[in-house]
Amino acid sequence: MKEISLNGQARTATGKKASRELRRQDLVPCVIYGVEKDEKDLPKAKSFVVSQKELAKLLYTPNVYIVNLNLDGTIVKAILKDLQTDFVTDRPLHVDFYQITDDKPIVMEIPVKLNGLAAGVKAGGKLTTSVRKLKVKSVYSNFPDTLDIDVTSLGLGKSIKVSELSFENLEIVTNKEVVVCSVRMTRAARNADATAEEGAAE
Repeated sequence: MKEISLNGQARTATGKKASRELRRQDLVPCVIYGVEKDEKDLPKAKSFVVSQKELAKLLYTPNVYIVNLNLDGTIVKAILKDLQTDFVTDRPLHVDFYQITDDKPIVMEIPVKLNGLAAGVKAGGKLTTSVRKLKVKSVYSNFPDTLDIDVTSLGLGKSIKVSELSFENLEIVTNKEVVVCSVRMTRAARNADATAEEGAAE
C-alpha cells in the first residue's frame, strides 16, 4: 500500500476558540489515538496540528495511504480514521488519526477496481458500480492499493455481491449482501433482444 509523510506539531491549547485561531493560520487541528495510553491502558488522544496545504496531499486523492506522521521528530505510522469538513467550503476542520503497528489487525476502506470487459457490456448492457470501497481487516502490510475484481464473465442483468468475493490475507468486513457491481439492461440491448425474437418468430 502507498505511504505518505506528514509533519505535525504538538498543541496544548484546545477548545473552539483555539481551533478557530489555528484555522485562521491555515493549520488543521488533529488528534491521534494509540500513541499514548491512560491509566486503564486505553488509547489516549494526543493533539497536534498539520498545515492545510500538507494535509491536502492525503485528503484530496482517490488513493488510500498509510501515514508516516512526524510528531516533533518522532515518526508514528497511522491511518486516517475520521474527517470533519465545513459543509460549505469543504475545508477540513478536524482530523482523527489512529496509530498502527506491524502485528495488530485494523479495518480500512480500500478502493474497488473492476477489471475486464463484462460479457453483459458486450451484449449492450451498462456496467455500474454500487460501492467504491470495501471495508477489509488485516495487518496493514497486507493491504493492497486496490481490490481487483474480474468482471469478464458478468452477464446482462447479473451482479456481484460481497459474499462472492475473497482476497488473499484479507477479511471482508462489509455486509455480504451488498452489491458491488452489476450489468444493467439498456434500451439498445432491449431493442436488440426484441429484434432477435421477431426474427426467430418469422
